[in-house]
Amino acid sequence: MGKLDGRVVIVTGAARGQGEQETRLFAEEGAKVVVADVLDDQGEALAKELGALYAHLDVSREDDWRAAVAAAKGAYGRIDGLVNNAGILRFNKLVNTPLEEFQQVVQVNQVGVFLGIKTVAPEIAEAGGGTIVNTASYTGVTGMAYVGAYSATKHAIVGLTRVAALELAGKGIRVNAVCPGAIDTAMTNPAQLDPNADPVKAAEGLDAYYRKLVPLGRVGKPEEVARLALFLTCDDSSYITGQPFVIDGGWLAGVSAL
Repeated sequence: MGKLDGRVVIVTGAARGQGEQETRLFAEEGAKVVVADVLDDQGEALAKELGALYAHLDVSREDDWRAAVAAAKGAYGRIDGLVNNAGILRFNKLVNTPLEEFQQVVQVNQVGVFLGIKTVAPEIAEAGGGTIVNTASYTGVTGMAYVGAYSATKHAIVGLTRVAALELAGKGIRVNAVCPGAIDTAMTNPAQLDPNADPVKAAEGLDAYYRKLVPLGRVGKPEEVARLALFLTCDDSSYITGQPFVIDGGWLAGVSAL
């Protein structure tokens, strides 16, 4: 018996990184997963490998959300869960951030989560209840220099999570957020996208950097975030809603004096 047997779950940003690992783990646990992304080639390949459904989804576009929901219901007849994982990161001093860049990050990270909740929650309610997991960030519960737009959107996601949890509890829908710290994905480790780069050396370089910042002395793995998303999607977390869950190797706990 898998922890998600019989459930239909949409995962956004599912073609790589955290979304890919969530998709793989959910499928292993028996879910029918809708692989949703704008990276069509990678997303379609993953869906084919897992026997899943692929849906092209730009999370900032309401029409794309409607189409993805229609595709999911056409294939499986229902939707029981959503993982709002898609997001982008831009580094810049706040006062040097162009308005266009700030709005782009807001549109994908913040509006994307809003549209996901707005579009999918009624379908989950119709199916008798279920779960929504929003991907916020360590920077959604504290500040971090040079990622002002990103941090602003991730703070907003924590707020949206709490409001949605209050409004949807009566419909049997639990809403929580995962707040990852430094995770070894293409977002924090662009070398993963360079075919000439050595991924092992790149990961070692990240570990060396974060060893001084993170009490556990390493970057996190996307598989670790996926396991948290699974916990919040399955019945193991049946009495939990409206909460941000930090998964950061202890980074938020504070700074060591030694």
